Amino acid sequence: MSNFFAYLKTRQFRNTILLVVATVISIVLIAFFSLSSYTRHGQGIPVPKLKGLNVDKAMGLLTDQGFNYKIDSVYVPDIAPGTIVEQDPDAGTNVKESRTIYLTMVTQLAPNVSLPDLTTDQSIYREAVATLSNYGLKVGDTTYRSDIARDRVLEVRFGGQIIKPGTKIPKGSKLDLVLGNGEGASEVEIPELLNLDLDAAKFSIKGAGLTVGTITYEGSITDSTNVVVVSQSPMRSDSLSKASIGTRINLTVSQGKPSDVPTN
Repeated sequence: MSNFFAYLKTRQFRNTILLVVATVISIVLIAFFSLSSYTRHGQGIPVPKLKGLNVDKAMGLLTDQGFNYKIDSVYVPDIAPGTIVEQDPDAGTNVKESRTIYLTMVTQLAPNVSLPDLTTDQSIYREAVATLSNYGLKVGDTTYRSDIARDRVLEVRFGGQIIKPGTKIPKGSKLDLVLGNGEGASEVEIPELLNLDLDAAKFSIKGAGLTVGTITYEGSITDSTNVVVVSQSPMRSDSLSKASIGTRINLTVSQGKPSDVPTN
């Protein structure tokens, strides 16, 4: 035992201890700097500003700087198709080479939306504007014609043609509105509605500047989507061919004939 304690006091033991410590420190430093170099700790390439650029130019910049990219699309009205509107990471962020940059560009084609019903008895211009905005649509030109209700929406036109509720049109489109001028003294022709299906009759009534009144169903109705007008009031006749703007036209409808089913 005395020999062991004597060895601990020798220069050889101290040198051995120092060598072990130096070796451990060297291994730790080598591992630290190797890992730092491998991961490029604290280094990176700044992401260029891509928002507002055309997608082709943005892709060229990313390729030149060694980045990968993925592109998604979204429809944004009033911004040119192909324009970058979002990027991730943000411009100026330092990232490693070959990092994937995520871009969002404005799509080339606007999605279709269904035209809401703007020609109900209660629909006026201000409400129509708000409704169209909610659907991503815009109001174009407005014209007026005789009607007892001021600013009531009488017709909706797209590309010069009258369109019905539910018609598919590109989001962002401008629609022209025909509004009532509040002058109720004028008279219009009473349309002939007999044998028309109910939807066509309603459309004809509104198109004439009149109002759909009470609808009475006659007989057994098994298919509410296939009914035809069998009576109207007031009825067009030799002695009565016109009515005041906004007059209510009452309808009586019955079950239409079943559609022909082809047989083999």
